[in-house]
Amino acid sequence: MNVQITFKPSGRCVQVSRGTSLLQAARKAGVYIPTRCDGKAACLMCKVEIAPERAELAGRPNDAEQRKLGPLLNEGIRLSCQARAQGDMEVTIPEDRLKAAIRRQLERQGLDDELW
Repeated sequence: MNVQITFKPSGRCVQVSRGTSLLQAARKAGVYIPTRCDGKAACLMCKVEIAPERAELAGRPNDAEQRKLGPLLNEGIRLSCQARAQGDMEVTIPEDRLKAAIRRQLERQGLDDELW
């Protein structure tokens, strides 16, 4: 049985088999999720956000994911390499830290320019 995954903020959608990892689904959709460990739950780079009330759609966290993420699981953070699609869902890819820092700096400069 196929499920549909929608990735935010890009809005890209993909149909995958139930049980497919969110990392594999993202790759199929052409959505970039950083990873160094190639899906072994070792690097913690592939975090994604799922609305906590929809968390069951990503399957139950395994022991490795529970150890790595701890209380972040309660906030809807999952490792895309470990979370498995169980139903139609939306997944948010967090903004890269470096890009976020640059965006904030540019926004501050824009505000400063308006003050002059």
